[in-house]
Amino acid sequence: MDHKRRRKLLARYRITHGKHFELKDHDPRDTDGIDIDKDEGKQLLAEGVERLAELQGLLYADGRHAVLAAFQAMDAGGKDGTIKHVMSGVNPQGVTVTSFKQPGPVEMAHDFLWRIHLNAPMRGRIGIFNRSHYEEVLVAKVHPAVLDNQNLPHADRDKKFWRHRYEDISNFELMLSRQGTTILKFFLHLSKDEQRERFLARIDEPDKNWKFSASDLKERGYWDAYQEAYEDAIRATATPHAPWFVIPADRKWYGRLLVVEAMIDALEGLDLKAPAPPDASVLADARRALEKED
Repeated sequence: MDHKRRRKLLARYRITHGKHFELKDHDPRDTDGIDIDKDEGKQLLAEGVERLAELQGLLYADGRHAVLAAFQAMDAGGKDGTIKHVMSGVNPQGVTVTSFKQPGPVEMAHDFLWRIHLNAPMRGRIGIFNRSHYEEVLVAKVHPAVLDNQNLPHADRDKKFWRHRYEDISNFELMLSRQGTTILKFFLHLSKDEQRERFLARIDEPDKNWKFSASDLKERGYWDAYQEAYEDAIRATATPHAPWFVIPADRKWYGRLLVVEAMIDALEGLDLKAPAPPDASVLADARRALEKED
């Protein structure tokens, strides 16, 4: 996919100013009119992964920047599969994937961004967050009881509480950005009907049974509350330095293609450069020394 076409396509899904954002304006089944078969989609993805691998090597060699890609989605939204396919060709030494589970006692004794900062990628590396700090304004907002265990000094959980959390997240992301971390936030936007079909597949296909959890079905009952929480979070935290990408996730091939293209676009925009090579005389001396060895 050429650069011009990619930038135009990504602009359709990139949110940099959330003031007027509404989730209803984004179709989970959208493909921007692209009509290709599954094999063609796989080929485009393979080409994108190859280019991403090249850029990852350059990111490491340059050493001035890091990339943080945070993935959020409803259950069965395709986070694991997207991360697996998009990162399939990169050097694993240059990528760190962190899956944030329920925080433990040590994490609960710190602020909610503490463990996030500990896992932020070093310069020269790509960091992948499978779920992220946004759980603290998603799950915690849908299930306020989550906050009961956090020993917070503020008892009130009104709009000011959530506004402050959004502000803390935005300020944290701004700080990372100023220190050389490019932040990409992906919301894999799944329709309720598609989630139902994926849950049924997990039940009906024996090799997928392990993926099904009764808790997933329970959380489905809070669908509308989660949609509202996602909308509020994107609206409050979408910025030019930490954009959201609302990725249509009903068609897996298209969502994965958008993710890899967004990462390529971000890396190409960093003007990455490998370090200057040694002086030619140094290389020549090294060659002579090596050739003289027995």
